[in-house]
Amino acid sequence: MQDAPYKDGRVVVGLDIGTTKICVIAAEVSPDNNFRVIGFGEAPSEGLNRGVVTNIRAAVKSIRKAIDECQLKSGIEINNVYAGIAGHHILGLNKDGVVAVTGDTITESDIQRVIESARATNSPDKEILHTLIQEYIVDGQDGVNNPVGMAGRRLEAKVHIILGSVTSAANIVQCCNSAELNVQNIVLEPFASSIAILEEEEKELGVVLLDIGGGTSDMVIYKNGSIIHTSVLPLGGKQVTTDIAIGLRTTKIEAIRIKHDYGTALISNVKKGETLTLKGIAGREDRIIDKRLLAEVIEARFREIFHLIQNELKKSGCAPSSAAGIVLTGGSSLMKDIDILAEDVFGMPVRVGGPTNIQGLSDLVESPKYSTAIGLIKYGIDSDLETTFLKENTDNVFSNVAVSFKKLVKNFFGLF
Repeated sequence: MQDAPYKDGRVVVGLDIGTTKICVIAAEVSPDNNFRVIGFGEAPSEGLNRGVVTNIRAAVKSIRKAIDECQLKSGIEINNVYAGIAGHHILGLNKDGVVAVTGDTITESDIQRVIESARATNSPDKEILHTLIQEYIVDGQDGVNNPVGMAGRRLEAKVHIILGSVTSAANIVQCCNSAELNVQNIVLEPFASSIAILEEEEKELGVVLLDIGGGTSDMVIYKNGSIIHTSVLPLGGKQVTTDIAIGLRTTKIEAIRIKHDYGTALISNVKKGETLTLKGIAGREDRIIDKRLLAEVIEARFREIFHLIQNELKKSGCAPSSAAGIVLTGGSSLMKDIDILAEDVFGMPVRVGGPTNIQGLSDLVESPKYSTAIGLIKYGIDSDLETTFLKENTDNVFSNVAVSFKKLVKNFFGLF
């Protein structure tokens, strides 16, 4: 009887394409839009660097491996996915649009025209990924959520537009297609993570979401229930691993092991005299080192990342409005004491957040490192499949790219 609500539902799949891991989560959705996780797959990420595809064949192989594992666990064939996108090429802009109302009351047509007015942008190498409405203004009256049916002569819209590199988006689509997958939509990864873990109260009060992954640290800021700022910093957990390997003169594999087993973001929380054993390189003897050396390396890098994020917060002008503080998520947020370090740097309350109250394979996916994949599923459930990224952008996604590249994409993707 437990399966009955999902019998006539559909399957939604989230594909998180990260710098260190590829994660696939499949969920069965009931007619009333509840979901349960029925499949999970994960593979080391190859052919990607800081959210950008650098080797198509290697990336396709990693995606396919994660998909195959998810299919094996779920017992279903996966054809369609909601794919995440990140990287330093992401740009968030707050834009205004204004139009004259054509009739006595505001209609859906007026809404579409004012949004198109706000979407006008002069970024030939970037494409709009998301247009997120902040508020409408009718004849100077602000704070309007839905102006349809209201009387008015002048309609304004304040929106947050998220843009991404045309070629980066195209490469993600190409990787998925080569892995025999159809991309239903491309979604900004920190936006997806925010859908998965932020409470509505936090969004209303004002909150900063920091999604700290392997290659990037992504920031999304909410105020009054809407996104008002997005940015991507090209630093993450992978840089911490590299620092450990260099600073302690060990391999990256051993650096990852001791980071996970003994790492902490606060030197002060390591007792004097505590040690750990480093495996010897190429037949050399094992070494015993002070744990404080490891903590020193980790704290220094995370402090640098947080200070760079703090500078971005100051430039955005949004920090004073973040009454709910900061929420950390992503795989690197699992570092011990990272929330305490963040509170020290930012001077705000901090919590580490991940997906909760998940039905199905909850023991596998209720972790901050799977926030993006769960958020992609939630986005997919609420998304109108008739207005996906590919359908919206088929006519213009490559319009500003060289004709030769357009022909190449046509041959590979079959989009046109």
